[in-house]
Amino acid sequence: MTSRERVLTALDHREPDRVPFDLGSTVVSGIHQQAYLNLLKELDESERKLLPVLDIKQQLATPHEDILNRLGVDVVGLLRCIGRGDEARTDEDDEFCYMYDAWGIGWRMRKAGGLYYDMFTHPLEGAALDDARAYPWPDPVADLDLAGIEQAARELNENNDRAIVVHNFGSGILELYLWLLGFEYGFMSLAIDKPLAGYVLGKLTEIKMQYDEAILPLVGEYAHIFYEADDIADQTSPLLNPEMLREMIIPLHKQQNENVKRLAPHLKVFFHTDGAIFDLIPDLIDCGVDILNPVQVTATGMDDTARLKREFGDEITFWGGVDTQRIMSLGTAQEVKDEVKRRIDDLAPGGGYVLNTVHNIQGDVPPENIMALVEALEEYGWY
Repeated sequence: MTSRERVLTALDHREPDRVPFDLGSTVVSGIHQQAYLNLLKELDESERKLLPVLDIKQQLATPHEDILNRLGVDVVGLLRCIGRGDEARTDEDDEFCYMYDAWGIGWRMRKAGGLYYDMFTHPLEGAALDDARAYPWPDPVADLDLAGIEQAARELNENNDRAIVVHNFGSGILELYLWLLGFEYGFMSLAIDKPLAGYVLGKLTEIKMQYDEAILPLVGEYAHIFYEADDIADQTSPLLNPEMLREMIIPLHKQQNENVKRLAPHLKVFFHTDGAIFDLIPDLIDCGVDILNPVQVTATGMDDTARLKREFGDEITFWGGVDTQRIMSLGTAQEVKDEVKRRIDDLAPGGGYVLNTVHNIQGDVPPENIMALVEALEEYGWY
């Protein structure tokens, strides 16, 4: 099978020749630049010049094409060709590098020892409804080279045999709400200022759907997976009361997903949310999610991947599952192999599984552990 056939077979809940493998197709399934540099050294490729970062905030590397081939990666993202549309102005001073995204949110990374950009401004913190209405909301289409994006998608489709992921504009609906208003004010306003919350959440959904309507008619025929993310849970529970999520957030994702399917019916909807979401999986399935990432196995209710497969495996594809909180960073190579085998044994039967770590491979992950994951896939991943 080609990589594309392998992925599409798995997404169709049938068994391909081997479990598909993702590294770097999205901004939640990638590898930090430091970890990638260490991996290049491990592969005797230390003289390689790094490609432009895939994601400036998380400092994610763009893996080289031949490195993807060597590792057996089956998925690629259109982002590597067109960049992040929501990353805007950059600046620096003696201590920090700064980035202000298209939403007006400020991010900064320390020059000395910094690994990521962290938020430091929330432009709608303390805002009232009139302030939100007057806010300079981004136009997601204004600066797009639509012809260039279409050409990039066509060439990516023609020049490689991997499944292709197309990203949405910006981060998730709830995430962006909290980033714009700040976490304390954002959570509070969801509960006590429904007019403000309804307006901002609706505006975010409108902007994201405007982007979809601009690019999916151009790139949809060349892509196979539509990426969206919205962290709706933490390590132990949903971020909001589940009924509030079902009232205020999940319907917006359903609206967006239905629009995606209208524009490009063949695309599989990939949805990233960390955390303890076991009880919300039926809601995600109902709102049109085809793929659940990252399967955070260290979160409450998520470690029993055999149960996840048994209860939801006929309706959703699991993408991820290899623990990054301890195993990838702190475990031995053998522990990594054991972890990979367990997740494949639990999640791969019948198809519906793509191997990947739980979120991005962090900067402190030893290269031998990355290679142990690849070796375990080769040993245990064939059907």
